[in-house]
Amino acid sequence: MTPRDPHDADAAVTDSAALPPQASPLPPEPHDGDLALDLDLGPEGGGDTGDTVLGRRYRALTLGMVTVVSLIAFEASAVNTAMPVAARALDGVELYAYAFSAYFTASLFAMALSGEWCDRKGPLAPLFTGIAAFAAGLLVAGSAQQMWMFVGGRAVQGIGGGLVIVALYVVVGRAYPQRLQPAVLASFSAAWVLPVIVGPLAAGTVTEQVGWRWVFLAIPVLVLPPLAVMLPALRALPPSERSAGMNRRRILLALAVAAGAGLLQYAGQDLSWLSLVPAAAGLALIVPCVLRLLPKGTFRAARGLPSVILLRGVAAGSFLGAESFVPLMLVTQRGLSATAAGLCLTGGGLTWALGSYTQSRPRLEPHRERLMGFGMLLMAVSIAMVLLALIDSVPAWIVAVAWVIGGYGMGLAISSGSVLLLKLSRPEDAGSNSASLQVSDALGNITLVGLSGVLFVTFGGGDVAATGSTASHQPAAFGAVYVAMTAVALVGAWVTTRLRPVTV
Repeated sequence: MTPRDPHDADAAVTDSAALPPQASPLPPEPHDGDLALDLDLGPEGGGDTGDTVLGRRYRALTLGMVTVVSLIAFEASAVNTAMPVAARALDGVELYAYAFSAYFTASLFAMALSGEWCDRKGPLAPLFTGIAAFAAGLLVAGSAQQMWMFVGGRAVQGIGGGLVIVALYVVVGRAYPQRLQPAVLASFSAAWVLPVIVGPLAAGTVTEQVGWRWVFLAIPVLVLPPLAVMLPALRALPPSERSAGMNRRRILLALAVAAGAGLLQYAGQDLSWLSLVPAAAGLALIVPCVLRLLPKGTFRAARGLPSVILLRGVAAGSFLGAESFVPLMLVTQRGLSATAAGLCLTGGGLTWALGSYTQSRPRLEPHRERLMGFGMLLMAVSIAMVLLALIDSVPAWIVAVAWVIGGYGMGLAISSGSVLLLKLSRPEDAGSNSASLQVSDALGNITLVGLSGVLFVTFGGGDVAATGSTASHQPAAFGAVYVAMTAVALVGAWVTTRLRPVTV
């Protein structure tokens, strides 16, 4: 899941044909990319500020939601920094990939559940349940004595994160008028910038000076203030208009996909003949269910909407599959501290925001598909550059440069994909198509992070363990991950040639 993308996962996917851009008008663009104007001024650039996202009417709700998104973003940045130390302390480096994929596996199911729950009962209950689950998962992970317990805590966090992110976007749809929704959603993206800058440094300092556990144990208390701020506004939301029960079929499909992904990950870590049994069971669950969750033609990159949805999973999964192993590589292969390793990823968050801003420029609208192709090529170059850090004579800061390039590519590709989805969707199918985008994101993360974990273990990564400060040199394990993710990113660049629908 990528919280930067504001889409509700509440409806069953329909196999709708892609339409030309005029079929579904885009929401109003920010004033030339200037977020401050959208947030602070009224409809005419001044006047009564009570009817803006930071005006009297919406200020508490906006700030509360932005704070929640910021906490989720900070946790995501902090985990990347603290994970190498936590995995080694719990003697569980061979399960390193599980700690990431467990989150996305659980969130995939939770997103479908949250969408149905929000439609049936409103967003208040799933939002608060999700925040409670997220905090509980942090406590479990922070107090874990074994790696499997740590992975379990991450799964609980994933359930909470999946419930929260969908509920937040349902709140946006119900609480704000349409003209204010782009500004709110832009503020969600902006909420990631500061945590990406501060998160690695803060988490690295806490890890080295106090202990990695406090990176997880200190966050739950911070969720209480935004809850108190948002509660009055959330209680005032109109009740749900849907009287029918939850779509149990969609929830069961998502649960089956999550269970199948878990079985595949288990089989990939075992790598024995007996592992073929859970692998076969996982495939039997995933394949038919995913085909029902995503639009027809997605996996053969059919032109138009199916390729847009496929590209989302390829882009998100390849980048995260590589990023998950960057801090571990820098700590074990180059001897960097957890803080320094985490800081190497900071620039990517900043350039992600810059890439998102770049694609929003009106004069670039006719070139959106080319922008996405350029973004995927930048990602491939970025991941390939990380391979150079496995050569001792190459300075480790090459990784920071690489991630600056890759982050900009992600900003171009991911944000453009969300815009293109709206352009290619009929108005009555926008919700279900947006749900497909979220599912593709989660599946891409689960599949490609899991693949990275399999390659890592297969090429000797389980031996990267260690104790003390001496680096354990196993470059083949990391090299296999980065070569594979570079190849996937190049496949994504090819998919961008399929984004424009066939005109009749």
